Amino acid sequence: MSKLSDMTPLVDLTRTKGAGPVRSRRPIYVDLLPPCNHACPAGENIQAWLDLVQAGKYREAWEVLVRDNPMPAVHGRACYHPCEDSCNRRELDASVSIHAVERFLGDLAAKEGWPLRVERAATGKRILVVGAGPSGLSAAYHLARLGHTVEVHEAGPLPGGMMHFGIPAYRLPRESLMREIRRIELLGVRILLDHKVQDVLAEKSNGQFDAVFIAIGAGIGKHVDIPARDAGRVLDAVALLHSVKEGERPRIGRRVVIYGGGNTAMDAARTAKRLGADEALIVYRRDRSHMPARAFEADEAVEEGVKIKWLTTIKEIVGPALTVEMMELDANGRPHPTGRFETLKADAIVLALGQETDSHFLRQVPGIEFAEDGVVKVGADMMTGHPGIFAGGDMVPGERSITIAVGGGKRAARHIDLWLRGERYEQPGKHRLVTFDMLHLPVYSDADPNPQKTLAAVERVTGFEEVIAGLVEKEARYEAQRCLSCGNCFECDNCYAACPEDAVIKLGPGRRYRYDYAKCTGCAVCFEQCPCHAIEMVAESEGND
Repeated sequence: MSKLSDMTPLVDLTRTKGAGPVRSRRPIYVDLLPPCNHACPAGENIQAWLDLVQAGKYREAWEVLVRDNPMPAVHGRACYHPCEDSCNRRELDASVSIHAVERFLGDLAAKEGWPLRVERAATGKRILVVGAGPSGLSAAYHLARLGHTVEVHEAGPLPGGMMHFGIPAYRLPRESLMREIRRIELLGVRILLDHKVQDVLAEKSNGQFDAVFIAIGAGIGKHVDIPARDAGRVLDAVALLHSVKEGERPRIGRRVVIYGGGNTAMDAARTAKRLGADEALIVYRRDRSHMPARAFEADEAVEEGVKIKWLTTIKEIVGPALTVEMMELDANGRPHPTGRFETLKADAIVLALGQETDSHFLRQVPGIEFAEDGVVKVGADMMTGHPGIFAGGDMVPGERSITIAVGGGKRAARHIDLWLRGERYEQPGKHRLVTFDMLHLPVYSDADPNPQKTLAAVERVTGFEEVIAGLVEKEARYEAQRCLSCGNCFECDNCYAACPEDAVIKLGPGRRYRYDYAKCTGCAVCFEQCPCHAIEMVAESEGND
């Protein structure tokens, strides 16, 4: 907490108390950046839509949310919610369950049939989007809202990309995904399926497109050189998850080893259990603290009976036997071989070592450059070296998640729109970030979070039903009310009630307050009583009207 004793004096205590010239500092109302908004890869104004949910204004909340992200029902289920990792409330008791409230709004919008809206009149410009994954769909949505005609060309039989073929149905039911994609189509976006783009320039010319956004993702599983005499038993995790989505039930046997430590490895292991494997064993070369998978993914996998063998790497596959070597970590967390070996038995080995992008078809386009790992190089405006061709999502350098991809699609749409109008995007300045130590909160907490109900582990592995349930209206509203409104006034009246000089003037609902500086002594009581740090004390010379 901020302590006034640690600050320079707010009032000249050697002079008689009064208004005007005796005041060395004055209070001002400020708007700061809440950490949830700051952490959201999709750039959502989380605090704003939580505030509307608190008030029971669900449609208004959803409309604020979809200005930035057209798929809240998807992200409320499949996003790793870094907003909650940054939530100041976690320092008090537990983070606000932002993803659960987002899912509530997405599901309610689907139930009520709320439509998306176009923001601007038709521009007459045509944009081609290559790839109907999260980044491509996001870009298409935002471009359509800006008045452009958008056509999406997708090589696969269904839209959604890795949301459809890489995330198991127990995490993301397909009906929830398809409802939000259909809503984007109803906005006017045309999606052509089973249409693989192999010559971008010809596609652009033939379709008379003014710009192209390429977002084909990274859907090819990485492979590693492991000596194997029976390669038929070695499967790719991405291909496994894809085949299960297509309705197949691959014969993987009773004992399955999954090689890797990321989220895909956890999904592959949990899927193996649902396909009938008695034992699903994850082999990973580092320890739990260094695994790339999210902790809750590993926890849920273990709950379902998945076993994890840390500090182990596969050296050779001979028939049903695997030779593995024990590893040890150095001071920097890097694994090193120990020379100690062990033999494991497995009916199938699933490689979950990450994904790569298939960008070879772009090598014929003049000006486009590639990094060593095959990703496409783009500028700050997300345009490749070829004018009018932009790229984003998993096929450009950076971290990978569906929410990062959706945020990238929104940024691409912004840059494409400005490029078509002969302008460049200038990043607006951001408010200062508000941290937990800046808040003036009560010393107690009486608002524990509403946990989402989950299926029992024994029920989960019998099929692909959704594991985690959503919140009902009462629970969602309660959860939104746990928001501390960090850095922004929510009209709690603390300053109004605390001012000994009646210097705080209420302006009416939604209009906040103002100060009557003719009465204010700069005593800082309002500053001390503001729980969310929407008031700051500044030097008198800085705060003049």
